[in-house]
Amino acid sequence: AALLYYDYVAVPRQNRELVEDLKSHFPEEFPPGGGSPGEKEEQAGRELEVPAVDFRSLQSQYPDVRGWLTIQESGIDYPVLQSSPEEPEYYLRRDYRGNYDINGSLFLQADCILGESGNLTIYGHNMNSGAMFGNLDQYVSYDYWKAHPKVFFQTQEGMEEYQIAAVLKADVSMFDFQRTSFQSPQELEAYVAQAKALSLFETGVDGIGCEKTLTLVTCSYEWKQARNILVAVKTGA
Repeated sequence: AALLYYDYVAVPRQNRELVEDLKSHFPEEFPPGGGSPGEKEEQAGRELEVPAVDFRSLQSQYPDVRGWLTIQESGIDYPVLQSSPEEPEYYLRRDYRGNYDINGSLFLQADCILGESGNLTIYGHNMNSGAMFGNLDQYVSYDYWKAHPKVFFQTQEGMEEYQIAAVLKADVSMFDFQRTSFQSPQELEAYVAQAKALSLFETGVDGIGCEKTLTLVTCSYEWKQARNILVAVKTGA
């Protein structure tokens, strides 16, 4: 009982407190985005759907932090790390400080380039406690997707809003979620269309005209290489 309490309550709580402490130390005074202080002041009256962080200050202290991922009321509200191609899974069992943590961190696929890659793939553990991407498998329910249809991803460029287009269980041989670049807008749309063809249900969100995609991946256990996958799209609207 003591071990179960430690694994399912104490460790996840410590992890959550560590993340909340990080976010509280880097509050964003103005909405993210815009270049000059004047431009930010013009945006200050705009109410954000999710709290932002002072990302430039955050990254100056923790340079491997590439973004901050939030899905409202899901428990998913974490920094996203990225290490070198030589150690692509460095943050699999480490927190943002580089210390060992059984929960690990959310981390961006090593060959993804912010501002360039058409698809950004983010990985996280499917923790039984619900930490990291432990609640991602709740998206097998249409009602859960309906209540949590948006993903917010903040980077140095600002806050981006994505709409979840597909929820699927697949492995990389069925759906190439590791793909990062596309030769044309039509190839990117085809990536979303393939995800939707495998989706557990119809969302009514498609990839027509999308600028880029965000793909969230965690383990599933129906077969050896199975993954829970969300594909979300960002449009110019």
